[in-house]
Amino acid sequence: MEDAIVNKVAQSGLVTLDLEEWYPEGKRVAYDIKDNLFMGMILKEKDFRAFLKEHDWSQYQDTFVAVYCSEDAIVPLWAYMLLGIHLEPYAKKVVFGSLEDLDISLYRDLFDHIDWNEYQDARVVVKGCSDKNIPTAVYMDLVSHLKPRVRSLMFGEPCSTVPLFKQKPRA
Repeated sequence: MEDAIVNKVAQSGLVTLDLEEWYPEGKRVAYDIKDNLFMGMILKEKDFRAFLKEHDWSQYQDTFVAVYCSEDAIVPLWAYMLLGIHLEPYAKKVVFGSLEDLDISLYRDLFDHIDWNEYQDARVVVKGCSDKNIPTAVYMDLVSHLKPRVRSLMFGEPCSTVPLFKQKPRA
């Protein structure tokens, strides 16, 4: 009689959490305000307001937009605020910063709506490999939500994990 193959990982009771499965789907766009600068140095209010009035904002419909300036220029805060006002009716979300900052913000929004009590006393493995580029800050935010609840927290794959945290036994 042959021995049956037993999937010990499946029987371990581990909960695998894959941040790639939670990746907020949608087109991401980076808007560089440098294109609105005069001679790459200053922002002229009159020209900027004319641009805002004439620009086709509908191209940002249902996108996630990161607004930044790649030039070493002083851009008044009101310019970013005006951009946000014009993008808001079309974009799903607008943030100041890089595309990575945008992804961090999207995950933080998502984390605000998760019932973390679902992971109470669980043994959680945060999956490490991903086809998506998930920012390190997202993993750190995840830890702050899970650590107060889980029995143990690991990183990697269920068959090969790096232990991160183990709750002390209750007295």
